Amino acid sequence: MQYSTTWIADSQVPRAAAAAFQHLVDTYASETNKTASVWRAFVAADTDWRPHPRSSSVAEIMKHQLLSERRLFAEFLGSAEPGATDVLPAEQTAEAFTAHLIKLAAARLPWLASQSEAEWLRTTQFFDVKRERIWVFWRRVLHSAHHRTQLTVYLRLLNKTVPATYGPSADVTWSGADPTLTVEAAERGG
Repeated sequence: MQYSTTWIADSQVPRAAAAAFQHLVDTYASETNKTASVWRAFVAADTDWRPHPRSSSVAEIMKHQLLSERRLFAEFLGSAEPGATDVLPAEQTAEAFTAHLIKLAAARLPWLASQSEAEWLRTTQFFDVKRERIWVFWRRVLHSAHHRTQLTVYLRLLNKTVPATYGPSADVTWSGADPTLTVEAAERGG
């Protein structure tokens, strides 16, 4: 994969105490980079935009991402987190939201890497159910991907470039990109 900007470089991602769980640390950094690339595609004039009166605005989705991620790490995973009032930027622009996203995520990486297998497999309360902490972590990744996808749709509706996330987009591709768009491509490998 080739991305135009990487906010958290591979060299900044610490090694996991339990090697089998390195993928959690790597994925969190990678997903944060993907979210940041989508957020940075918006400009200040876009933050109040919403496709429908009952839809969240761009800024509301970014605010929700920062607040809900802080809550998940603090309440459900047990990470030391800054106070909720410190999670949101004073200036609510895409640039400021992105800077906070990266700062908060980078600070979580050492904690994620320090978790043992026993800690990842320990059961915790998650709203009204009990789940393993690893399940809660993956739920966070999916929740973030959901809101990032909302914002990519917003970008398309605003006629802006949609950045590549898991592969090329209709707007961003590169030599060697091989999206599976045909039955023939899906047949590869057996």
